[in-house]
Amino acid sequence: MARLADRLPDNVSGEFYVDSSCIDCDTCRQVAPATFGEASDHAFVHAQPADEVQKRRALMALVSCPTSSIGTLSKLSVAEGVAALPELVTDGVYYCGFAAESSFGASSWLIVRPEGNVLVDSPRAARPLMDRVAELGGVRTMFLTHGDDVADHAKWARRFSCERIMHDADAVFGIEREIAGDDPVALAGDLLVIPVPGHTRGSAALLYRNRVLFTGDHLWGRSDGKLGASRSVCWYSWREQTRSMEKLRDYDFEWVLPGHGRRFGPVTAQAMRSEIDRLVARMK
Repeated sequence: MARLADRLPDNVSGEFYVDSSCIDCDTCRQVAPATFGEASDHAFVHAQPADEVQKRRALMALVSCPTSSIGTLSKLSVAEGVAALPELVTDGVYYCGFAAESSFGASSWLIVRPEGNVLVDSPRAARPLMDRVAELGGVRTMFLTHGDDVADHAKWARRFSCERIMHDADAVFGIEREIAGDDPVALAGDLLVIPVPGHTRGSAALLYRNRVLFTGDHLWGRSDGKLGASRSVCWYSWREQTRSMEKLRDYDFEWVLPGHGRRFGPVTAQAMRSEIDRLVARMK
Protein backbone atom coordinates (compact mmCIF):
# COMPACT_ATOMS: atom_id res chain seq x y z
CA MET A 1 0.00 0.00 0.00
CA ALA A 2 1.10 3.57 -0.69
CA ARG A 3 2.24 5.46 2.40
CA LEU A 4 1.06 9.00 3.00
CA ALA A 5 4.26 9.66 4.95
CA ASP A 6 6.21 8.95 1.73
CA ARG A 7 4.01 11.14 -0.49
CA LEU A 8 6.13 12.83 -3.15
CA PRO A 9 6.22 16.64 -2.96
CA ASP A 10 5.44 16.96 -6.68
CA ASN A 11 1.85 15.81 -6.17
CA VAL A 12 -0.83 18.48 -6.31
CA SER A 13 -3.01 18.60 -3.22
CA GLY A 14 -6.10 16.43 -3.15
CA GLU A 15 -7.33 12.85 -2.87
CA PHE A 16 -4.84 10.91 -5.03
CA TYR A 17 -1.09 10.86 -4.54
CA VAL A 18 2.04 8.91 -5.57
CA ASP A 19 4.64 7.93 -2.98
CA SER A 20 8.40 7.46 -3.18
CA SER A 21 8.19 3.72 -3.97
CA CYS A 22 7.30 4.60 -7.60
CA ILE A 23 9.60 2.92 -10.16
CA ASP A 24 8.52 5.18 -13.06
CA CYS A 25 7.16 2.31 -15.17
CA ASP A 26 4.63 4.57 -16.99
CA THR A 27 1.59 2.41 -16.18
CA CYS A 28 -0.37 5.17 -14.44
CA ARG A 29 0.39 7.74 -17.14
CA GLN A 30 -0.86 5.37 -19.83
CA VAL A 31 -4.03 4.45 -17.95
CA ALA A 32 -4.92 7.87 -16.53
CA PRO A 33 -2.95 10.63 -18.28
CA ALA A 34 -5.37 13.30 -17.10
CA THR A 35 -4.29 12.60 -13.52
CA PHE A 36 -0.70 11.37 -13.61
CA GLY A 37 2.37 13.05 -15.07
CA GLU A 38 6.11 12.42 -15.26
CA ALA A 39 8.93 13.97 -13.26
CA SER A 40 12.61 13.15 -13.74
CA ASP A 41 12.41 9.60 -12.38
CA HIS A 42 8.91 9.07 -11.06
CA ALA A 43 5.23 9.65 -11.67
CA PHE A 44 3.16 12.16 -9.73
CA VAL A 45 -0.38 13.54 -9.63
CA HIS A 46 -0.37 16.62 -11.83
CA ALA A 47 -4.15 17.14 -11.61
CA GLN A 48 -6.80 15.59 -9.41
CA PRO A 49 -9.64 13.81 -11.29
CA ALA A 50 -12.13 16.38 -12.53
CA ASP A 51 -15.11 14.05 -13.02
CA GLU A 52 -16.28 10.47 -12.51
CA VAL A 53 -14.62 9.23 -15.70
CA GLN A 54 -11.23 10.56 -14.63
CA LYS A 55 -11.75 9.20 -11.13
CA ARG A 56 -12.48 5.72 -12.50
CA ARG A 57 -9.35 5.81 -14.63
CA ALA A 58 -7.27 6.97 -11.66
CA LEU A 59 -8.60 3.99 -9.70
CA MET A 60 -7.72 1.70 -12.63
CA ALA A 61 -4.19 3.09 -12.46
CA LEU A 62 -4.12 2.56 -8.69
CA VAL A 63 -4.95 -1.15 -8.93
CA SER A 64 -2.67 -1.60 -11.96
CA CYS A 65 0.40 0.01 -10.33
CA PRO A 66 2.97 -2.78 -9.91
CA THR A 67 4.46 -1.31 -6.72
CA SER A 68 1.24 -0.07 -5.03
CA SER A 69 2.70 3.43 -5.15
CA ILE A 70 -0.63 5.22 -5.67
CA GLY A 71 -2.77 6.07 -2.66
CA THR A 72 -5.82 8.08 -1.65
CA LEU A 73 -6.24 10.21 1.44
CA SER A 74 -9.65 8.84 2.37
CA LYS A 75 -8.95 5.20 1.43
CA LEU A 76 -11.45 5.16 -1.42
CA SER A 77 -12.97 1.88 -2.54
CA VAL A 78 -11.11 0.56 -5.57
CA ALA A 79 -14.05 -1.58 -6.71
CA GLU A 80 -14.81 0.67 -9.66
CA GLY A 81 -11.23 0.46 -10.91
CA VAL A 82 -11.14 -3.31 -10.50
CA ALA A 83 -14.44 -3.74 -12.34
CA ALA A 84 -13.15 -1.73 -15.33
CA LEU A 85 -10.39 -4.27 -16.03
CA PRO A 86 -9.63 -5.94 -18.35
CA GLU A 87 -10.39 -2.99 -20.64
CA LEU A 88 -11.46 -3.53 -24.26
CA VAL A 89 -9.03 -1.99 -26.75
CA THR A 90 -10.24 -3.33 -30.09
CA ASP A 91 -12.18 -6.34 -31.47
CA GLY A 92 -11.86 -8.79 -28.61
CA VAL A 93 -8.47 -7.53 -27.45
CA TYR A 94 -8.26 -6.34 -23.84
CA TYR A 95 -5.67 -4.53 -21.75
CA CYS A 96 -5.29 -6.50 -18.50
CA GLY A 97 -3.93 -3.88 -16.11
CA PHE A 98 -2.69 -5.29 -12.77
CA ALA A 99 0.95 -4.95 -13.81
CA ALA A 100 3.63 -6.96 -11.99
CA GLU A 101 6.70 -5.47 -10.35
CA SER A 102 8.77 -8.45 -11.50
CA SER A 103 8.23 -7.38 -15.12
CA PHE A 104 8.75 -3.68 -14.28
CA GLY A 105 5.11 -2.88 -14.91
CA ALA A 106 4.86 -4.41 -18.39
CA SER A 107 1.45 -4.44 -20.07
CA SER A 108 -0.32 -7.74 -20.66
CA TRP A 109 -3.13 -8.40 -23.12
CA LEU A 110 -6.01 -10.82 -23.46
CA ILE A 111 -7.40 -11.96 -26.81
CA VAL A 112 -10.97 -13.27 -26.51
CA ARG A 113 -11.73 -15.61 -29.41
CA PRO A 114 -14.12 -18.52 -30.03
CA GLU A 115 -11.26 -20.96 -30.54
CA GLY A 116 -9.85 -20.19 -27.09
CA ASN A 117 -8.56 -17.09 -25.37
CA VAL A 118 -4.90 -16.08 -25.49
CA LEU A 119 -3.09 -14.24 -22.70
CA VAL A 120 -0.11 -12.31 -24.07
CA ASP A 121 2.53 -11.95 -21.35
CA SER A 122 1.67 -12.28 -17.70
CA PRO A 123 -0.02 -9.72 -15.50
CA ARG A 124 -0.01 -9.95 -11.73
CA ALA A 125 -1.91 -12.99 -10.48
CA ALA A 126 -4.55 -10.88 -8.74
CA ARG A 127 -7.68 -12.84 -7.89
CA PRO A 128 -10.12 -10.13 -9.11
CA LEU A 129 -8.41 -10.10 -12.52
CA MET A 130 -8.28 -13.89 -12.70
CA ASP A 131 -11.97 -14.10 -11.86
CA ARG A 132 -12.86 -11.55 -14.52
CA VAL A 133 -10.76 -13.40 -17.11
CA ALA A 134 -12.61 -16.58 -16.15
CA GLU A 135 -15.90 -14.79 -16.88
CA LEU A 136 -14.53 -13.90 -20.31
CA GLY A 137 -13.79 -17.55 -21.06
CA GLY A 138 -10.53 -18.20 -19.25
CA VAL A 139 -7.16 -18.77 -20.92
CA ARG A 140 -6.41 -21.57 -23.36
CA THR A 141 -2.98 -20.32 -24.45
CA MET A 142 -0.43 -18.02 -22.84
CA PHE A 143 2.07 -16.50 -25.24
CA LEU A 144 5.19 -15.05 -23.60
CA THR A 145 7.04 -12.58 -25.81
CA HIS A 146 10.40 -12.84 -24.01
CA GLY A 147 12.04 -13.60 -20.69
CA ASP A 148 11.61 -10.17 -19.08
CA ASP A 149 7.82 -10.16 -18.87
CA VAL A 150 6.86 -13.64 -17.65
CA ALA A 151 5.84 -12.36 -14.17
CA ASP A 152 3.24 -14.71 -12.61
CA HIS A 153 2.94 -17.05 -15.61
CA ALA A 154 3.08 -20.18 -13.45
CA LYS A 155 0.16 -19.05 -11.29
CA TRP A 156 -1.93 -18.27 -14.38
CA ALA A 157 -1.05 -21.66 -15.86
CA ARG A 158 -2.15 -23.41 -12.68
CA ARG A 159 -5.44 -21.49 -12.54
CA PHE A 160 -6.43 -22.10 -16.17
CA SER A 161 -4.39 -25.19 -17.19
CA CYS A 162 -3.29 -23.26 -20.28
CA GLU A 163 -0.48 -24.09 -22.67
CA ARG A 164 2.44 -21.67 -22.41
CA ILE A 165 4.32 -20.88 -25.62
CA MET A 166 7.69 -19.13 -25.81
CA HIS A 167 10.80 -19.04 -27.97
CA ASP A 168 13.33 -21.59 -26.78
CA ALA A 169 16.13 -19.00 -26.59
CA ASP A 170 14.28 -17.26 -23.75
CA ALA A 171 12.20 -20.13 -22.39
CA VAL A 172 11.74 -20.32 -18.63
CA PHE A 173 10.99 -23.38 -16.52
CA GLY A 174 7.66 -25.05 -17.11
CA ILE A 175 6.94 -23.85 -20.66
CA GLU A 176 4.84 -26.47 -22.48
CA ARG A 177 5.73 -25.50 -26.06
CA GLU A 178 8.94 -23.91 -27.27
CA ILE A 179 9.32 -22.21 -30.65
CA ALA A 180 12.71 -22.59 -32.34
CA GLY A 181 14.54 -20.69 -35.06
CA ASP A 182 13.82 -17.36 -36.72
CA ASP A 183 11.04 -18.37 -39.10
CA PRO A 184 7.40 -17.47 -38.37
CA VAL A 185 5.23 -20.18 -36.83
CA ALA A 186 1.44 -20.35 -37.22
CA LEU A 187 -0.32 -21.27 -33.99
CA ALA A 188 -3.72 -21.06 -35.71
CA GLY A 189 -5.23 -19.43 -38.77
CA ASP A 190 -5.43 -16.11 -36.93
CA LEU A 191 -2.27 -16.34 -34.79
CA LEU A 192 1.28 -16.09 -36.11
CA VAL A 193 4.45 -16.06 -34.02
CA ILE A 194 7.15 -13.85 -35.55
CA PRO A 195 10.60 -14.27 -33.96
CA VAL A 196 12.22 -10.84 -33.53
CA PRO A 197 15.63 -11.37 -31.91
CA GLY A 198 17.32 -8.24 -30.67
CA HIS A 199 15.99 -7.02 -27.35
CA THR A 200 16.67 -10.59 -26.23
CA ARG A 201 17.76 -13.56 -28.32
CA GLY A 202 14.36 -15.17 -27.91
CA SER A 203 12.11 -12.15 -28.34
CA ALA A 204 9.04 -12.92 -30.43
CA ALA A 205 5.95 -10.99 -31.54
CA LEU A 206 2.45 -12.35 -32.00
CA LEU A 207 0.32 -11.26 -34.95
CA TYR A 208 -3.44 -11.60 -34.50
CA ARG A 209 -5.80 -11.55 -37.50
CA ASN A 210 -3.39 -9.38 -39.53
CA ARG A 211 -4.59 -6.48 -37.38
CA VAL A 212 -2.84 -6.48 -34.01
CA LEU A 213 0.85 -7.07 -33.36
CA PHE A 214 1.85 -7.82 -29.76
CA THR A 215 5.49 -6.82 -29.57
CA GLY A 216 6.78 -7.28 -26.03
CA ASP A 217 9.80 -4.98 -25.69
CA HIS A 218 10.78 -5.11 -29.35
CA LEU A 219 8.67 -2.22 -30.65
CA TRP A 220 6.41 0.34 -29.01
CA GLY A 221 4.63 3.62 -29.45
CA ARG A 222 6.23 6.77 -28.06
CA SER A 223 4.57 9.68 -26.31
CA ASP A 224 5.25 11.84 -29.39
CA GLY A 225 3.07 9.61 -31.57
CA LYS A 226 5.89 7.76 -33.34
CA LEU A 227 7.08 4.16 -33.18
CA GLY A 228 10.15 3.54 -31.07
CA ALA A 229 12.85 1.13 -29.96
CA SER A 230 15.87 1.78 -27.79
CA ARG A 231 19.49 0.70 -27.88
CA SER A 232 19.71 1.38 -24.12
CA VAL A 233 17.34 -1.51 -23.35
CA CYS A 234 18.63 -3.89 -26.01
CA TRP A 235 20.08 -6.84 -24.08
CA TYR A 236 21.17 -9.04 -27.01
CA SER A 237 22.00 -7.27 -30.29
CA TRP A 238 21.01 -3.90 -31.72
CA ARG A 239 22.01 -5.08 -35.20
CA GLU A 240 19.71 -8.09 -34.89
CA GLN A 241 16.92 -5.94 -33.53
CA THR A 242 17.22 -3.65 -36.54
CA ARG A 243 17.06 -6.64 -38.87
CA SER A 244 14.06 -7.97 -36.99
CA MET A 245 12.35 -4.61 -37.33
CA GLU A 246 12.87 -4.69 -41.09
CA LYS A 247 11.14 -8.10 -41.24
CA LEU A 248 7.94 -6.57 -39.92
CA ARG A 249 7.46 -4.77 -43.24
CA ASP A 250 6.33 -8.13 -44.65
CA TYR A 251 3.20 -8.16 -42.47
CA ASP A 252 0.01 -6.14 -42.34
CA PHE A 253 -1.18 -4.83 -38.99
CA GLU A 254 -2.96 -1.76 -37.66
CA TRP A 255 -2.08 -1.86 -33.97
CA VAL A 256 1.15 -2.23 -32.00
CA LEU A 257 0.44 -3.36 -28.43
CA PRO A 258 3.73 -3.60 -26.50
CA GLY A 259 4.85 -4.75 -23.10
CA HIS A 260 6.68 -1.53 -22.31
CA GLY A 261 5.91 1.71 -24.09
CA ARG A 262 2.68 3.14 -25.45
CA ARG A 263 0.17 1.39 -27.66
CA PHE A 264 0.24 2.62 -31.27
CA GLY A 265 -2.74 2.68 -33.61
CA PRO A 266 -5.08 2.17 -35.17
CA VAL A 267 -3.57 3.19 -38.50
CA THR A 268 -3.71 1.66 -41.95
CA ALA A 269 -1.29 -1.14 -42.73
CA GLN A 270 0.48 1.13 -45.22
CA ALA A 271 0.84 3.91 -42.69
CA MET A 272 2.25 1.40 -40.21
CA ARG A 273 4.74 0.18 -42.79
CA SER A 274 5.85 3.75 -43.48
CA GLU A 275 6.33 4.42 -39.79
CA ILE A 276 8.41 1.25 -39.46
CA ASP A 277 10.55 2.43 -42.37
CA ARG A 278 11.18 5.70 -40.55
CA LEU A 279 12.08 3.85 -37.36
CA VAL A 280 14.50 1.50 -39.15
CA ALA A 281 16.21 4.50 -40.72
CA ARG A 282 16.72 6.01 -37.26
CA MET A 283 17.97 2.70 -35.88
CA LYS A 284 20.65 2.47 -38.55
